[in-house]
Amino acid sequence: MGKIISIANQKGGVGKTTTATNLSACLAVMEYKVLLVDADPQANATSGLGVNTEDITGGTYECLLGQSAVEDCIIEPDPDTPNLYLLPTRIDLVGAELELVEAKQREFYLRNALAPVKDEYDFIIIDCSPSLGLITINALTASDSVIIPIQSEYFALEGLGKLLNTVRIVQTRLNPQLSIEGLLITMYDARLRLARQVVEDVRKHFKHMVFDTLIYRNTKLAEAPSYGRNIITHDATCSGAVNYLNLASEILKRNKISK
Repeated sequence: MGKIISIANQKGGVGKTTTATNLSACLAVMEYKVLLVDADPQANATSGLGVNTEDITGGTYECLLGQSAVEDCIIEPDPDTPNLYLLPTRIDLVGAELELVEAKQREFYLRNALAPVKDEYDFIIIDCSPSLGLITINALTASDSVIIPIQSEYFALEGLGKLLNTVRIVQTRLNPQLSIEGLLITMYDARLRLARQVVEDVRKHFKHMVFDTLIYRNTKLAEAPSYGRNIITHDATCSGAVNYLNLASEILKRNKISK
């Protein structure tokens, strides 16, 4: 049975999509079958893997509302990463928030949509939007765990308490199996004393919840989406690729998963 992991933080610009796409790609090159679910109306995970959102005939929106089956909407975005699959999205996903407001069991729509394909993948990674809205709640309800990216800057912990409280509410009311996979420090620059201090503070406060792996600030990570590639196919030797390969290995180790 595949493990579903959401990448979530209501704070924007912390590396959610970068983490979702590149962690998925790294697990894929390690020969795990991975489905990346784009659950952000901005569709950055979709376009960042070279998929034109205007060409999508079915995606997360249709699956969430039961208009299409997930297996009918999944595509292979990168022929050079054969184990990576994508459930794409378009801007119309933003309308799902409104359409689900009056629905019964509205927090379970994504879980129900993914249920038929969960056993077909080793990992399902969900890229969440920078909000704690209904789509993100759906993602957390559908997930086994959540990775929280934290930028290594002054306001890193701003809003983290609210997100952790949301996770606790989901655990209590909707999904008792949900756990925190880990807090991930992103955009780290070892030259900056502030960045080192943020890492020290986060690790002191959250201890084992923080991944050992740090995602360093890296130009290649920033430019890869403009070429429609993940970091492995863009430049597998850069520090960004090494960081995400290390993260994938750490997640496998934490979950005692091996081939």
